[in-house]
Amino acid sequence: MYDDTLPDDVQPRKRRKGIYILPNLFTLAALFGGFYSVVMAMNARFDLAALGVFAAMILDSLDGRVARMTNTQSAFGEQMDSLSDMVSFGAAPALIAYEWSLKGLGRWGWIAAFVYCACAALRLARFNVNTGVVDKRWFQGLPSPAAAALVAGFIWLVNEWGKRGGEVLYLSWTQITWVTFAFTLYAGLSMVTNAPFYSFKDVQMKKSVPFVVIVLIALGIAVINIHPPTVLFGLFVAYGLSGYVVYAWRKAKGQPASVISTSTEEPDERGLHN
Repeated sequence: MYDDTLPDDVQPRKRRKGIYILPNLFTLAALFGGFYSVVMAMNARFDLAALGVFAAMILDSLDGRVARMTNTQSAFGEQMDSLSDMVSFGAAPALIAYEWSLKGLGRWGWIAAFVYCACAALRLARFNVNTGVVDKRWFQGLPSPAAAALVAGFIWLVNEWGKRGGEVLYLSWTQITWVTFAFTLYAGLSMVTNAPFYSFKDVQMKKSVPFVVIVLIALGIAVINIHPPTVLFGLFVAYGLSGYVVYAWRKAKGQPASVISTSTEEPDERGLHN
């Protein structure tokens, strides 16, 4: 924008609209993670399929941050990120779950997979249109990467424990199939609820922290490495329940449970469709 109070040689530069390579490389890598998961599921490598979803989650969390750090945000990047999320956290987990066990349930299996996929699309669309009116500290409904982690994490966990022989997690395969059915529906429907899930967006990575925080982070990494499938799945189960706990607590206290219009501050994470 031109400022007539400033000389021509010090006018602020207007940021050129275009496509920026660096943040979109992370988005494309996340998209590849989702595509890789589907291919591995088609080849019955469900452990690698689950890992592809988790890899996509990590990459998806980086693209927006890289764009802001390098000042390369763009409308193209926002749309690309949303489409990538639909593949990696919408279609891929539904197809993996279906190929892994849900197809054994016949019609009920593909209905559960479709409900998850449809809810992921609805959740992403709602996030896009509500970006400016939702309190940035909270997600409205379970974020799609966390929903994908619930489905893929369960598959990863059962596959890891299944290598030890005998019954898997003390459940028969028929029981595991119905548990997968329940997890798929729970994750899908949780994405379109109004339950508030903490977004961690108010955690400032640039601020200095006490030394003990670094120690706790190191301990957390060590705990995850004890058995990654078990620990990660447990963490996402806890997060997947946390929104309903917060919702019930707010209702019990007589506080507003909706995250809509609870903040006039523009969210910092515009363009990140989580």
